[in-house]
Amino acid sequence: MFVDDAERLRSGPAAAVGDPRLFEQFYRRHVDAVLRFVARRVDDPHTAADLTAEIFLAVLDSAPTYRPHLGSETAWLYGIARNVVSSERRRVARETERDLRISGRRLLEPDDIARIEDKLDAESPGRRVLAALARLPEGERAVMELIAVDQLTVTEAAAALGIRQVTARVRLHRARKALREETECRTAQAAEVSLVYVARGEA
Repeated sequence: MFVDDAERLRSGPAAAVGDPRLFEQFYRRHVDAVLRFVARRVDDPHTAADLTAEIFLAVLDSAPTYRPHLGSETAWLYGIARNVVSSERRRVARETERDLRISGRRLLEPDDIARIEDKLDAESPGRRVLAALARLPEGERAVMELIAVDQLTVTEAAAALGIRQVTARVRLHRARKALREETECRTAQAAEVSLVYVARGEA
């Protein structure tokens, strides 16, 4: 029986991976969201372009793992993207010579660089939020990132991380509590500093 493109696309990434034309449609549908995800985590256009390409290459291997009932295609892609970005961070940490990073890069056209730089600028607030979350434990930070920064639901974040929803909710609660306590502590410290200046007659 004939199956049209729309129906095949609705069946998920696996159908797109089996057909170059459908995969191109899948890529076009999600590339902006994936690039925004990457742009919240890196600030170099070449690295952002390379990582985005690697994420879609990883889709070819991971397509059979997509389960629609666990979340959207975007949430599933964010799970893959997070693994690719984490892998890149580990690779950079192991490198001892910067030339190794430069030699493997593909050349970008000026228009490509400008477009990606625009994305990087737009996502700079997200990078600042991620920096603020850096002190959280890994598991709690991962859940908080996906929900607070990448705007996933708890269900989708759990699916992206491969954990149970109840686990995701517990980690989210702990992360929010830790951030509240840190904010309250900083507020108290700022108040103490202000009092010192008042006592000295400097305020």
